[in-house]
Amino acid sequence: MLLTLCALLPALTWVSSQKVLTQTPSVQTDQSKTVTMDCNIAKDDDYVSWYKQIPQAAPQFVLSFYHSQSSPKLYGDSFSSSHFTAKASSSIDYQLIISNVEAGDSAVYYCDSAAPPPVLTIFPPSSEELKSNKATLVCLANDMSSGIADVRWLVDGNSVSSGVTTGSAEQQPNKKFRLSSYLTIEKSEWEKDTAIACEVSAASKATTKAIKKSECSD
Repeated sequence: MLLTLCALLPALTWVSSQKVLTQTPSVQTDQSKTVTMDCNIAKDDDYVSWYKQIPQAAPQFVLSFYHSQSSPKLYGDSFSSSHFTAKASSSIDYQLIISNVEAGDSAVYYCDSAAPPPVLTIFPPSSEELKSNKATLVCLANDMSSGIADVRWLVDGNSVSSGVTTGSAEQQPNKKFRLSSYLTIEKSEWEKDTAIACEVSAASKATTKAIKKSECSD
């Protein structure tokens, strides 16, 4: 069975802030073969994210790849490293590689090096909770370009994992994603007025938001 996989037809050209992104035309192949699709981002950004789009459906995040790394940094749901991978021949030339092509792989694939970072908001603990000597901070990440994200909490610059709970991403009406993460600490830690930060990385874009007790109104 002959399949068609497109790196956008006949090519994708996108111009923004002096950046030009181009991709190769469609590729036809048989099942079980290996296909490579190229993307040139024209300006050194050190990474790309690849997406898959089926007609009448929202784009699906496939993977993110950094030029400085030997393998993809992040995969989307249902996309495995045994089936999808990537490489770079330079800091502007990237390739998506699909091994053992299946019928379900037939789609349009495109790369993107300009996804904006998530928008973060941190909410301080409530006055009611502080009466119990606990303090829970909430980090809300909006407008993520991918439903896959890494979340880190830092207290006074040090990464912490105890007391952290992160929910699953939900799609927003604008087709982007949001998620919430919670950090529960002792009230005494909050009272120290140290900087507490939330760092969210999604589709190769990371952003950090910090909060201190002295910055919050009682």
